[in-house]
Parts: sequence; structure tokens; C-alpha cells
Amino acid sequence: MNIGVVFPQTEIGADRGAIRAYTERVEELGYAHLLAYDHVLGADPEVHTPWHGPYDIDTTFHEPFVLFGYLAAISELELVTGIIILPQRQTALVAKQAAEIDLLTLGKLRLGVGLGWNAVEYEALGTDFSNRGRRIGEQVELMRSLWTQRAVTHRGEYEHVTGAGLAPRPIQQPIPVWFGVASEPAFRRAGRLADGWFPMLPPGSRLDEARTIVDDAASAAGRDPQTIGMEGRVSWSADGVEKLVDQLGRWREAGATHVSVNTMNAGLGGVDGHLAVLETVAGAVLP
Repeated sequence: MNIGVVFPQTEIGADRGAIRAYTERVEELGYAHLLAYDHVLGADPEVHTPWHGPYDIDTTFHEPFVLFGYLAAISELELVTGIIILPQRQTALVAKQAAEIDLLTLGKLRLGVGLGWNAVEYEALGTDFSNRGRRIGEQVELMRSLWTQRAVTHRGEYEHVTGAGLAPRPIQQPIPVWFGVASEPAFRRAGRLADGWFPMLPPGSRLDEARTIVDDAASAAGRDPQTIGMEGRVSWSADGVEKLVDQLGRWREAGATHVSVNTMNAGLGGVDGHLAVLETVAGAVLP
């Protein structure tokens, strides 16, 4: 089971030096990958009332593709989007950006995609929030064609391309696409299309039920469920490293191929606090 980190988007701030120090130390500690969340815009709670979202206009988010272009120059880590809100972005542009990151990382990009929850972002980016679930499957299919074919002509319900292609194409052909999922339709979609999935559930009976849905959908689509990866997430808390190690063990028993360690929302302050915790965790679980 590969163990990586969740980039502390909301707490690392805007200092380039802090981003570099964090990434280089994570790699030194032996973590396998760095996963970054995605939000383009935050909503103003004074305008959008009542606001119940976990993030707002003052929450910091570095744009993942631009961030990864920088990190590719200073690190050998696998870089993972967890997740890019794909239906609010232009499909061909995401395919191009992902291909470039894959080249710069020498084939170490894992593209996590999902639907998102923030209609305010969709409006600002000129896309339809209401049909995002119907669009994402076609988007993934088109990206895979663009990554693997010199010229693509696509006539779908939502996407249209006429005799066009990417150059250069990525090292991984195609780039692995993982789905963030939190509902039964999303579980089925992951089984049909995903190379892996990020369940928004902890290990236990509900995860087991979700995995059955994913596996059944994969089999129905003529795929081998055993080839589909699964990435869990564990979070640092006041319970300390013993609790986190126990959580990692539960994910391993559940069949996770990857797990990311999240250090946000634990009152750790700046980058030094996050790295201190990650050093403690690495000492307990990494060779």
C-alpha cells in the first residue's frame, strides 16, 4: 500500500519557499505521492447566505496543474489531483494540461476527477452544474482518446472535436484517471470507467457495500475489478500517531492500494507543524 500526503492547501499559504520546503521534506521522508485538492473560486458567505460549504472566499487553494508544473521541477514524487472538478473545466484543455504534467513528471501523474459541490464555481466558469454527472463520463472518454491518438474526431452529446490532437502526448497513454465518489451512481461510474477511486467513506460496512457496487459495475463492463485501485485518507488528530497507524491498518485490510495522510484542520499552524507531524508518521509507518 503506497502512502502519500495531502498537500495542505488551506494552511500552507502563498509563500513559494514554504511550498518548496514542504515538498522536498515530504520526499526525503519517503512518502510516495502528493495529492492536491482543487477549487478555482471561493464563495463569499455574505452574498451566498446561508453558506454551509467547507470552504469560502478566504480559503486558499493553489491551482493544481500550475502547482504541479512547479513541483515537477523540484521533486520526483508522484503527483495526484484529488480531485480536479472536471465538469466545470474544458475537457480538451484539461487533457492538454494533464499531458504536460505527465511529461514533466516523467509519467508520474495520477489524474483524480470528480463532480464537485459548489454551484458558485460552475456559474463563474460558464458551465452547467445540473448535468455534471452526465457529462463527466464523456469527458473522460474524450481525454483518453486525445492522450492516445494523433488525431481525434468526436461527436458526443456534450463534446465535439473535429480532426484535432495533442502534441506532445503524455508518457502514460493513457494517463490513469481516478474518480472521487460519494454516491451510488458515482460508484457505478467508477466501476465502468475509472482506473481507481477515492471513496468518501471510512473502512467498514458502508465501504464494503460501495466496493461491491464498484466491482459489479466493473464486471458488467467487461473489466477486472482487481485492476481498479482504491485510495483512502487518514487524518492527523489529537489522538496522535497510534490512532493514525490504526486507521492505516484498517485501510490496508479493506484492500486499499494507496492512502494519503491529511494534516489539515488539526491546528498545526504553518509548514513546520505539518512537517513535524509527517516526520512522526513516517517514523512509524514508512521503511
